[in-house]
Amino acid sequence: MIDLLAPSRPAYRRLVRASAWYDLVITAGFATPWTYALLHGTLSQLGRALGLGVLPALDPMQTLYANLMGSVVVVWALLRIVQAQPVHGLLDGVARTLFAAWQTYALAHGATRLLWLFLVVEVAFGLVQLLPWWRNGRTNRWSEVTTAAARR
Repeated sequence: MIDLLAPSRPAYRRLVRASAWYDLVITAGFATPWTYALLHGTLSQLGRALGLGVLPALDPMQTLYANLMGSVVVVWALLRIVQAQPVHGLLDGVARTLFAAWQTYALAHGATRLLWLFLVVEVAFGLVQLLPWWRNGRTNRWSEVTTAAARR
C-alpha cells in the first residue's frame, strides 16, 4: 500500500503548505507592535469570554518577543508556501515540537489556559508532519533529502 503522506508524495507537500498558511494567518498579528496590541486585546477578550483567562498586561519586552516570534514565523511560513519541500515539513515538525514544549511549560507555570487552543494545533501539525518520516524509516535520510533539494 502506498503511503499518501510519505514525505516524497505530493500530499505531504500540500500538508506542509497548509501548516504554513495556518502559521501565516495566526502569527501575522504578532509581527508588529501595532497589530500585536490589537491581537493582544482580542485574545484577552476571547479568553475572558471563554473563561480561560486573559493575557498579562502589555509591556515593551513582551511586545518585543511577540514581534520577534511573529516576524520569524511569518518569513518561515512564506518560504513553505512559496516552495514547500519535504525537508521543510520535517523541520517544521521539529519546530512545532519545541513550540509545544514551551507552551506546555508556560501552561504548567500558570499561563492563561487560552494557550491550549494553540497547543492543540501545534501538536496536531507537528505529529502529521513528523509521523510520515518516522513511520517510513526516513529519519536518517537528512543528507539524502538535502542533497535532492540542492539539486533543484
